[in-house]
Amino acid sequence: MRVPKITHIIFFALAVGFLVISHYIFDDYSLRVLNNIAIFIILAVSYNLINGVTGQFSLEPNGFVAVGAYVAALILLDVDAKNYQFDLESPSAFILWLHSSNFLLALLAAGVCATILALVLSFPVFRVRGDYLAIVTLGFGFIIKILAINYPSITNGSLGLSSIPQHATLYYTGGIAIIGVIVVLNIVYSKFGRAMKAVRDDEDAALAMGVNTFAVKTTAFSTSAFLEGVGGGLWACSFASIVPNEFDFYLTFQLLIIIVLGGLGSMTGAILGTILVIGGGEWLRFLDESLSLFGHTFDAMPGLRMIVFSVILILVMLFAREGIFGKKELTDVARSVAKRLKR
Repeated sequence: MRVPKITHIIFFALAVGFLVISHYIFDDYSLRVLNNIAIFIILAVSYNLINGVTGQFSLEPNGFVAVGAYVAALILLDVDAKNYQFDLESPSAFILWLHSSNFLLALLAAGVCATILALVLSFPVFRVRGDYLAIVTLGFGFIIKILAINYPSITNGSLGLSSIPQHATLYYTGGIAIIGVIVVLNIVYSKFGRAMKAVRDDEDAALAMGVNTFAVKTTAFSTSAFLEGVGGGLWACSFASIVPNEFDFYLTFQLLIIIVLGGLGSMTGAILGTILVIGGGEWLRFLDESLSLFGHTFDAMPGLRMIVFSVILILVMLFAREGIFGKKELTDVARSVAKRLKR
């Protein structure tokens, strides 16, 4: 059992060290990309907890991210900013009253609101399983988006919110990502994590063995929602503006690609998948511009990078059908390497 502990400490130290030196070795654009990767790591790890570890095919992340983003933004915007921005309808008295300049308090409120909503939703959502669960949670995401558009006195409608304080530096996003990964891994390797895996493998058998499957699924759902809400708050404070269309099904689809590519149930896979999908998408951005190859200049083809990226994803999934890591973690790889070295 020493190998996993040593491995955790080593990679924790490397992650913290990377955060410390990143501002000295990367330019502003690279830091923005890293910031975005850190936010998506939080979202991917939390989504993998309910979808990969617990085995509940949920399509709800965009809804909880939207809730977290709007809650954090509305708390951090002051009265003058709200009065200036709300063009479709005057902000409600509660929205004007709701204000704090404390960034961490805003993130905590974002996570708590998402958690409360998840607890309320868990009663109707977990009455169904499988594809039906996916349909119900997908509908929730659409409902949140529609509510954000149709209640301009609370959210400023389709115009969204802007001039949000940009507190979400890489120190915050990276630090919270590290904490989130540690928390989720501790849950996964705990007694409760084994109950989650039992529900994933065979829910009826777990129920017969005395596992309270509803409590397990609800706790996983709520924990995932809390981290997604915090991630939404970081999203708002990173981009400084939000609109309802940012939180449509495409966001959930991105996260689904990430966790499937990395391996359902693997947190290491979720992190690696995030780096490949978000970082790789940015790295391939040059394909959308005009290219000069072998003395010929080719006109710009917007969207070409997504075509190339999709082909790469298809090839990866053809040769690694359970994802890059499958259900394994980096500690499992380290343990197997240590065993081979002893032989």
